[in-house]
Amino acid sequence: MSSTAVRADCAADRAGTLTFDLTDLTDLPDPAPAPASVLLLRRRGAAGRKPGGTVRIPLSRSGSGRLRAVLPAATELPEGRWDAYVEEPGSEPAETVVEPGLRDLRALVDRCPDTGATSVSARIPYPTLDGRLAVRCWVRAPHAEAGAVVPGPSGMTAEGVLYGVEAGEGAVVEARLPGEPTRVHRFPLAAPDGPSGAFVFTLLFTELVTGPVREEQLWQLWLVPAEGVRGVRISRILDDVWSRNTSFVYPARPAADGVLATPCYTADNDLCVRLAPADR
Repeated sequence: MSSTAVRADCAADRAGTLTFDLTDLTDLPDPAPAPASVLLLRRRGAAGRKPGGTVRIPLSRSGSGRLRAVLPAATELPEGRWDAYVEEPGSEPAETVVEPGLRDLRALVDRCPDTGATSVSARIPYPTLDGRLAVRCWVRAPHAEAGAVVPGPSGMTAEGVLYGVEAGEGAVVEARLPGEPTRVHRFPLAAPDGPSGAFVFTLLFTELVTGPVREEQLWQLWLVPAEGVRGVRISRILDDVWSRNTSFVYPARPAADGVLATPCYTADNDLCVRLAPADR
């Protein structure tokens, strides 16, 4: 197998267990894995995270005769992006890149964990830009899950659900500009009728413009449950979309003369507001 390309079909259940069924892409007859071959997940290095880390998942024959690896929901998988390989043992272990096949992620859509949970995790298999299979994993404790985002003429209203902590008196949403700790704008948080932990807020774009906007500014949105309590990043991770920055596009609105504001998501699914000169 070390000299062949391998494709994996993936399926997820609502608990977070991932099943990988491997298919050989060559005409070789039903190659058997060497003893102790595994599906290897290796975490990429990223800003703010330690590089590396591996998880080895045993390969076995499924009922259909394919090679199968199962990553149980209970397996610890730190937040990040994990690339998939098949590893065969030996004095010099051989690694084969895994390509994405069919992905059945229907069970991940609109998940609603218990709001009393101390943490929320999500794992989504996805194809990388260079044609490999990877798994995007989030582990948030606590977590603020973004829901509907509705842009208006002068601002935006967003709904969501807070997990792992309760919003109390003085709860706000903070718009923060990275690298400039003194530039923070606060917007009141409301708790509408609905499920436990539900919240809603309205953000006015004009309040983010406190000076000239000569280049793009990406304002991060954080939910502060109460005065003196650490903020919780507002993100959307409880579905089957591994990167929302190009798939969820909202209209731009005037924030000031020559400045446009646009709600947006980052590649890591964090909710933000982008300010940019109108001529760009």
